[in-house]
Amino acid sequence: MERPTEPAGVSAGRRRASGIYGTIVTAAVIAAGGSSLTTLALEVTVLVTLVVYWLSEQYAELLGEKILDGRLPRLETVMGSLANAWPMVTSSFVPLLTLIVVRVLGGSAPVAADVALGVTILLLVLHGHAAGRASGLSGARLVAVTIAAGLLGTAMILLKVFVRVHH
Repeated sequence: MERPTEPAGVSAGRRRASGIYGTIVTAAVIAAGGSSLTTLALEVTVLVTLVVYWLSEQYAELLGEKILDGRLPRLETVMGSLANAWPMVTSSFVPLLTLIVVRVLGGSAPVAADVALGVTILLLVLHGHAAGRASGLSGARLVAVTIAAGLLGTAMILLKVFVRVHH
């Protein structure tokens, strides 16, 4: 039985969704560990966390959606799925680069984490806006989608404040 291929828009949408999800996970890890981890430990924690999430999501999708009639999907299908979800990991690159740049410029590890968290939240807002535009939204609906992305970032700031208060 031949498996249907995804329309081109589905792949673009999946990559966009993976990027948003990866950005949220990046923000969460930075918020939770930025005050207590060294910059190197935070960088490794973000990357390892995202790779584990990426592989876990793809494994779950393979089991839940790609296995049909007791047959595994073709390697081409698995590789395509992995590639479409890779932005989950690459979405962390700008915030992680920000951590390094702030440290090289003399900022402390917690300051670097705060700046990287700010950059991550800005990226979330930009992702939300871009996703809304790609979906054909405009006006109040586009503003609402963009604000929703910002609120997810605000939740990460609240997480960071909570972690600081309880340490």
